[in-house]
Amino acid sequence: MINSNTEVENLHVSPPDAKPVLCAGAVSKDGISLIHGDSLQALRSYGDNHFKVAIVDPPYGINAGKMTMGSGKHKFSKDKDWDSAIPTAEYFAELFRVSENQIVWGGNYFTEHLPPTPHWLLWDKKNPNLSFAEGELAWVRKGKNLRIFKHYSAMVEEGGKIHPTQKPVKLYRWVLDNYTSEGDLILDTHLGSGSIAIACHQMKRKLIGYEIDAEYYEKACKRFEEQTRQTALW
Repeated sequence: MINSNTEVENLHVSPPDAKPVLCAGAVSKDGISLIHGDSLQALRSYGDNHFKVAIVDPPYGINAGKMTMGSGKHKFSKDKDWDSAIPTAEYFAELFRVSENQIVWGGNYFTEHLPPTPHWLLWDKKNPNLSFAEGELAWVRKGKNLRIFKHYSAMVEEGGKIHPTQKPVKLYRWVLDNYTSEGDLILDTHLGSGSIAIACHQMKRKLIGYEIDAEYYEKACKRFEEQTRQTALW
């Protein structure tokens, strides 16, 4: 079972020489910690290179939260403003400081903050009929040259789609398999649907993930609990 405490104010997830991370609430299970709070505030509290890899999917600044995406029960209305601007220069500076390597989804939107790199990832969604993007890019600080992962984006995973820009667990499993090792501590500053948490649990990686939106945070925690409970029954 997940240990949940929405009244948590001081969650000590940093090494002894770092300040405690302040958060509004957290859940923890098998090395996976999901925190409802501001990731930038937390990043300031971590020591240098605390995380092996940061795998993040920050806002692209294209107002995706104002777009209507999906269809049927997986349709998302235009009622969120989380994607109105890209993260600040301080966010990227702190991200580089606290992690040894970084994988940044939407890196093509953050060229003012990211140095040139030959190490890109491409998620080919294998769906030419999309009204949005047919693929997504991730900037990688250290790794191999351009890598391509092909996975049909229209496939709805167990638990349904709970976030308009939700990425599949299989995508994160592929990323973890190619850029991390078992036992590594991973950082995600924008948890969203929680797909990375499920993948980390399945592949025995540790994770600290932050989500500032209360609605998405609760849905991600519920999805993580349901998926990991099913895994335990296998």
